[in-house]
Amino acid sequence: MNANGDGMAQQARETGTLGKLMVLLDLVTHADAPLRFTDILSLAGQPRGTLHRQLSHLVEEGLLELDGDGRYAPGLRLLDFAARSWARNEFRLIAEPHLVDLQQATGETVHLGVLRGQSIIYLDKVEGRQPVRMYSQIGNASPCYCTGVGKAALSLLPAESLVDLLAGVNFTRFTAATHASPASLLAEIREIADQGYAFDREEHEAGIRCVAAPIWSEDRTFLGGVSITGPAYRLSMELLREWVVPVQRAAGSIMEGMRIRLGPRR
Repeated sequence: MNANGDGMAQQARETGTLGKLMVLLDLVTHADAPLRFTDILSLAGQPRGTLHRQLSHLVEEGLLELDGDGRYAPGLRLLDFAARSWARNEFRLIAEPHLVDLQQATGETVHLGVLRGQSIIYLDKVEGRQPVRMYSQIGNASPCYCTGVGKAALSLLPAESLVDLLAGVNFTRFTAATHASPASLLAEIREIADQGYAFDREEHEAGIRCVAAPIWSEDRTFLGGVSITGPAYRLSMELLREWVVPVQRAAGSIMEGMRIRLGPRR
């Protein structure tokens, strides 16, 4: 399983009832496979009786499901919450027509993502006309340091904030091209900040490349990016450079839409 047990347990001890319930939801929804009670007990750091009651409440509310083998999995009610949140997200609604235009102009998959901590959360994805299987899914989190959208978003951070964020990143090597340290990434982020676009040169997934442009709201509560993504055998670096202007234009249109619709209301 990919949950951080020590971190989750510490968080559970430092938060109230709601926080502890959220920890349990995090553990179960981010696990690679359904968890048994003993698995959750070892990760959550909560008393057995308390944990049993909290899991029972989550099952009763439909937020978790308990199968016949005693394993806990995400409940269907979470899907309802996610669907409603996605459908009503104003950033996504503003960006949607520009994402579609970009996809139609290039024929490749287009992503919209927002920076949250050390990760990029994908808010929307418009599949290319010739789709290939990629890791990204709406709602999924990807590392900020090895994705085009992530690096574009990082280029918007003040220098001190960027250094602090990267100090806590575990630089996992997904491919031979993945940055292995903050030093090499920082050098590239400075270039991205100057030029206004970023590339993913097969850094997160072998055989997948992208070009991305940063997006931000006026109050800087939204830092993210938009990208064009596809297989390396179709997307040469020369072609990605040709798409710098279209992706930057799409990013600019999205930001203008946010300024008009989400700006100060008098």
